[in-house]
Amino acid sequence: MERRAVNLREKLALVDEQWTPKVVAEMNDYQFKVVKLTGDFIWHDHPETDETFIVLEGQLRIDLREGPVHVSAGEMYVVPKGVEHKPYAEKEVKVMLIEPRGILNTGHEGGDATAENDVWI
Repeated sequence: MERRAVNLREKLALVDEQWTPKVVAEMNDYQFKVVKLTGDFIWHDHPETDETFIVLEGQLRIDLREGPVHVSAGEMYVVPKGVEHKPYAEKEVKVMLIEPRGILNTGHEGGDATAENDVWI
């Protein structure tokens, strides 16, 4: 077991792709993932779990069917399980996601936007 703090800036510097979450830590069955986002994603949900978005840098809009939620640096938002959502970032935003191990970024929607799961950096 490594006894060193996880430096989120260093980890984010290793991420080149957009919309491809990378695991930086685990706690019990939950993974902490960093990701860079720009542009529009797809509508999807996670029927089995909530999903937490913590904005580290930039601004994120999470579209919900009943209206958008705006999340700025230093803020977080928890999308409840089963709620359809679509993240959007006009400019690149750096985000930490917290969700159970094994959750795909596109939920059960699949398709070209699905990132490889459980990739550690």
